[in-house]
Amino acid sequence: MVVQKNFLLKLRDFGLNSYESRLWTALLSRGSSTAGELSDIANVPRSRAYDVLETLEKKGFILRKLGKPITYVAVPPEQVVDRVKLRVAQEAEEQAKVLEELKKSSVLSELSALHEKGVELVEPSELTASISGRDNLYHHLESRIAKAKQSVTLLTTPEGLKRKVFLLPALRELKRKGVSIRIATQVTPEIKPLVAEYAKVAEVRHSALTGRLCISDKKEVTLMLQDDSAHPDYDIAVWLHSPYFASTLQDLFDEKWKAMNNREI
Repeated sequence: MVVQKNFLLKLRDFGLNSYESRLWTALLSRGSSTAGELSDIANVPRSRAYDVLETLEKKGFILRKLGKPITYVAVPPEQVVDRVKLRVAQEAEEQAKVLEELKKSSVLSELSALHEKGVELVEPSELTASISGRDNLYHHLESRIAKAKQSVTLLTTPEGLKRKVFLLPALRELKRKGVSIRIATQVTPEIKPLVAEYAKVAEVRHSALTGRLCISDKKEVTLMLQDDSAHPDYDIAVWLHSPYFASTLQDLFDEKWKAMNNREI
């Protein structure tokens, strides 16, 4: 039986490896068959065929019929999809529970303490990184903002402000903790309603500046190197953990902040 390679690759979505995909499609084409026959049809070594078929049976892709020789029957693909969907959902739920328990455990506290102590031993100039892709960039931004203890400063564009609504829950939590939050952007008529939402958790001012940056606790800076016209996959930023540079940049921003006003808001 000849099955196109591209078709077999698509079966990875079912959670199958190469041998599993070959044996399952072979059995689907036969309806019912023995391990030896399937091994020959699928070009899978007989020494592996039995183990692979046993795995397929455990996953719910095939059934084993009693008798000699042992024969296997394929489960209809529609039923397989439902079973895979249920298994994936159960595994995801179990994994989420494990992660939630880990979040509350002493292990995470110890790891965090280890990281913080390690950071203190590293030269600030070495704590730099580039982040590629807007999704990765925003995940990074959210994680850094959530760790702020004193202040967060954001300079963004109108389009950037619209995309950053995912930060609102984190900003609300920071406000509850008493963290100072300031946002500078070009307030256009289109985003005024959105600005009103941000104004509930931060001080927002109209600015003609077009940069994209985030300063946290005067210790670290995330600088976006592209403007909004960049494709999300090619958006790139630089993250620097340097109190000297961050505080200097914060002072420069503060001077600009004084000249900004909220007449447009």
